[in-house]
Amino acid sequence: MREVLSSQPGWEVCGEAADGRQAVEMGLREKPDVAVLDISLPLLNGIGATLHLRQAVPRLEVLLFTMHDDEETVGRGLAAGARGYLRKTDSDNHLIAAVSALGAHRPYFSPVISELVLDAALHDRKRSRLDSFTGRELEVAQLIAEGQSNKQIARRLKISVKTVESHRASAMRKAGVRTAAEFVRFAIKHNLIQP
Repeated sequence: MREVLSSQPGWEVCGEAADGRQAVEMGLREKPDVAVLDISLPLLNGIGATLHLRQAVPRLEVLLFTMHDDEETVGRGLAAGARGYLRKTDSDNHLIAAVSALGAHRPYFSPVISELVLDAALHDRKRSRLDSFTGRELEVAQLIAEGQSNKQIARRLKISVKTVESHRASAMRKAGVRTAAEFVRFAIKHNLIQP
């Protein structure tokens, strides 16, 4: 992907991140015109990273470039603020067209995603439970589902254990689950983590 994007005249790749937290930090520091994010990022998935980046840098455009093309995941990505969505199986030409469109602040969806978005709009997409999660609740939820303890999450996010407990309780309530095992199943079903 870096090679395809760097080969375009006037385009510069300002960095690559290994996880969602790093992507957010890099986006805040570098303030690129367009961020290309995978949904399946560790620590903070691409939807959570999109939410953070769009809140902090409203002019930043986000392209979700992923293997997930189900209606709920696409809808959550758009609700978080992404204005472009491509599948990894789409051609390089789509990637170039998407980044170009987003750079001009125009949305871009591959043909398959366009059909999905249109169909969802026509059939009034039902809201996912995740739509009501805050950015921080999404972060905590993903880390819980990855098996992190409250203490580990507090250290990683640089917040108190009490704050983690509060976000955890709120996320579990919004997910409609009572146990950690139920929450992990919820997280897998909603693509917060990979099985």
